[in-house]
Amino acid sequence: MAMITTILWDVDGTLLDFIYSQRLSMKKCFETIGRKITDDMLERYSLINDGYWKRLELGEVTKEELLLGRFATFFEEYGMKDVDVEAFAREYQENLGRLYCLNPGAMEVCRELKGRVKQYVVTNGVTATQESKLALSGLSPLMDGFFISEAVGAPKPRKEFFDHCLSHIEEKDKNRIMIVGDSLSSDIKGGADAGIRTCLYHPKEEQGHAALDGWHDSVVPDHEICDLRQVLDLL
Repeated sequence: MAMITTILWDVDGTLLDFIYSQRLSMKKCFETIGRKITDDMLERYSLINDGYWKRLELGEVTKEELLLGRFATFFEEYGMKDVDVEAFAREYQENLGRLYCLNPGAMEVCRELKGRVKQYVVTNGVTATQESKLALSGLSPLMDGFFISEAVGAPKPRKEFFDHCLSHIEEKDKNRIMIVGDSLSSDIKGGADAGIRTCLYHPKEEQGHAALDGWHDSVVPDHEICDLRQVLDLL
């Protein structure tokens, strides 16, 4: 198998702990509106949010519809009709850009690979939010480029997103390019459809995550890891 020269890194759920940022951001927003949010409510929001992102991947909603719709749906379910959804969504997005937590091994691996391979960010997040998190976390200087769906004009796993990425990176041999991500429907399907190598990341405490995703039968990654440091063994 050809030697890997280029890695495409997913951000949320891979390099960064998105659940941490999401929960803390929601809690801070609820403090602003003078309410308390329970763990059950946080879990419900997470499911609603995931559902909207899946619909975005399928082209069923626009990014604008996602950013407001997830909160409109959430507050409607809980009968909270007095909440200013637009203001809440703005504050939430600002919080996400400031609150981050590196996943175990993320910084170590990216530092180790700096100069050895080309490293690019590939993410479906909001441009300002993702750029802020990557800068504050210290990951930005380790990357050779950034591909964010809002700026690209199409989300993962769409062909347009990967076509754009592949046309803007130095390596042209797809066998030498590998995407590392935690989503079968976004990262792995998109990478497989683009003809590049794929690596599914799911931590030990989340064993079974791949099967629960619902894509495991139709999308099979080239590699599966439960620790980001294992990427080093694949080069």
